[in-house]
Amino acid sequence: MILITGGTGLVGAHLLLHLTENGEKVRAIYRKEDKIQKTKLLFQRYNKLAFFNTIEWVQANIVDIPSLETIFDNITKVYHCAGLISFDPKDENLLRKTNIEGTANIVNFCLAKGVQKLCYVSSVAALGDLAAHETIITEETEWNPEKHHNDYAISKYGAEMEIWRGQQEGLDVIIVNPGVIIGPGFENQGSGLLFKKIANGLLFYTSGKTAFVAVDDVVRMMKQLMESTICNERFILIAENIVFKDLFNTIADALKVKRPSIEAKPFIMEITWRLYWFFSLFSQKTNHVSKDTLRSFLGKKEFSNHKIKTTLNTSFLNVHQYIKETFTVN
Repeated sequence: MILITGGTGLVGAHLLLHLTENGEKVRAIYRKEDKIQKTKLLFQRYNKLAFFNTIEWVQANIVDIPSLETIFDNITKVYHCAGLISFDPKDENLLRKTNIEGTANIVNFCLAKGVQKLCYVSSVAALGDLAAHETIITEETEWNPEKHHNDYAISKYGAEMEIWRGQQEGLDVIIVNPGVIIGPGFENQGSGLLFKKIANGLLFYTSGKTAFVAVDDVVRMMKQLMESTICNERFILIAENIVFKDLFNTIADALKVKRPSIEAKPFIMEITWRLYWFFSLFSQKTNHVSKDTLRSFLGKKEFSNHKIKTTLNTSFLNVHQYIKETFTVN
């Protein structure tokens, strides 16, 4: 049997769909029962409710060791998709606890219960930093601890260290580092928040650039890697490096709303994050517009997908076309 953590999130839910429709026996953990509804709605979207009903759901929390005691029974493979995504400085401790401590717990149980193989969903945020002579980030790019990294990136990098510890102790592992993952069904988290802002009339765009990938490609390639003899390696999963302006325009066109029309220059972004930071001092809500969030929209990092394409002899969906086909409003 296969165990999925994070089955109520974007990647985990799509992975559950992909695995169950391919006949796999799957156990998934959830923290709160109402969270399962999002996954159920995803299955309904594709008329796959019969497959949803084959999932064995177990309530557990990756940071609560007693709740994990029995969920690894009879498990042969684990896809660790659970994690916290936040760029709010208030969440520093929670990020470390969830992403690092939670991953350590998963690794420890995999080792103790004799799990054959573990796949961890990391992020391109945990990849290395370009040296002066380098132009594109690969799986071999080295992490420079002297450079600034946001709390999310540090927590994912720390989680990867736990995965490699498991590998050193005898566990077969795979790490995947997706770019920004695009997919339906989860508008209040991850890239879904971007779609929501554009739908609500986002005015600004930037000329920054980063890597994007369709969730369908992510889950398909994870399954291929886990079913192969490949182990103890990492793979960057990105389809394209896309300028934010171009991506925003594609999303706006699909949603049939006005395209963002004002370029957000660096000085505007610097003022904006300071204003949001000030107002967040008087609010209990998560600050989705932090300094690191806005600065990431100005960056121009490029990532290579050469390794995964050659290893699996595969290709990626075109992100612009995927958005048009998946999100176009009739």
